[in-house]
Amino acid sequence: MAFLTYEGVGITAMAAAVPRCVVDNYKYTQYFPEDQVKEVVDKVGIYERRFADADTCSSDLCFAAAERLIEDNGIKREDIDLLIFISQTPDYRMPATSVILQDRLELSHSCVAFDISLGCSAFCYGLSVVYGMVQSGGIRKALILDGETRSKVYSPKDRRSAFLFGDGGVAALVERNEKFGKSYFSLNSDGSRADLIMIKGGGYRYPSSEETLREKVVDEYGNIRSDEQGYMKGGDVFNFVIREIPRDIKKTLEYAGDTADSFDYIVFHQANNFINTYIAKKMKLDMGKVPSTIAKYGNTSSVSVPLTIISELKDKLYGKKKLLLSAFGVGMTWATSIVPFVDCKISDIVEI
Repeated sequence: MAFLTYEGVGITAMAAAVPRCVVDNYKYTQYFPEDQVKEVVDKVGIYERRFADADTCSSDLCFAAAERLIEDNGIKREDIDLLIFISQTPDYRMPATSVILQDRLELSHSCVAFDISLGCSAFCYGLSVVYGMVQSGGIRKALILDGETRSKVYSPKDRRSAFLFGDGGVAALVERNEKFGKSYFSLNSDGSRADLIMIKGGGYRYPSSEETLREKVVDEYGNIRSDEQGYMKGGDVFNFVIREIPRDIKKTLEYAGDTADSFDYIVFHQANNFINTYIAKKMKLDMGKVPSTIAKYGNTSSVSVPLTIISELKDKLYGKKKLLLSAFGVGMTWATSIVPFVDCKISDIVEI
């Protein structure tokens, strides 16, 4: 485990954007019988999702969120010295989407801009990277833009993933201020489990071809997808999560000299309702402190932790609050973060 401590850095403002298109999971029955759909939806607890249209990318959602954040907080664009873009659904293979957003947002040419491609744990990873850079000095304001259009990379004909993923984008402003005190991070990875969640085709190991694009039956249950659509070994992921995540949270609490009952809120990655309920019960957490957006947004990958904060904790982060963030996913990678929030300004969610 990599444990990191930062001091005097925190999130001062947040905003989010989601697609206007609301998908009713019970009616997502084009390829499956209604009784099968109901069984899956009831188990995972995802009743609605947001789907971006063909012309909307992750960067568009992040741009809308960033514009709202900048406008609502009267931020001078020339004061933003760092922009990172977190996504595994970027605009292009190259250039980096962060650089495109730097220009689109009319930020200074001296603004540092780069991408992070990691998956569901990436907001915690990105937050750690930005906290370290801001704490080191020389950066006044940093903008974290985290966006995913996961609906575009999973097959609607694969029952194991068709009802899980949705789209969204968030923006978070990070600044130096002694009022935040200390933050703690645990960052972890295990590449031996890389095949648990994967899009095999379309990269440079297995380049795009007629074969990678061809839909095929992939198991004895008749699920269909191409090699350029994502798959997930759900049972193996679940076993990994219930073993590693509670242990990582406990180790991080020990590192920080803290206890779970001292937090105002505990925000989990919104994988599915079954997993999060299991972890919360196993750790004997107060469910009143565990906000959830699974039912209305589904699994938005790395966006899910900040989107849950923005959606469920707006107007609840005035004064000094302490949050524990926990996320896991593709890689496999997982992270735990203990972060103070002080008078964080959260904007209304934008629909585009």
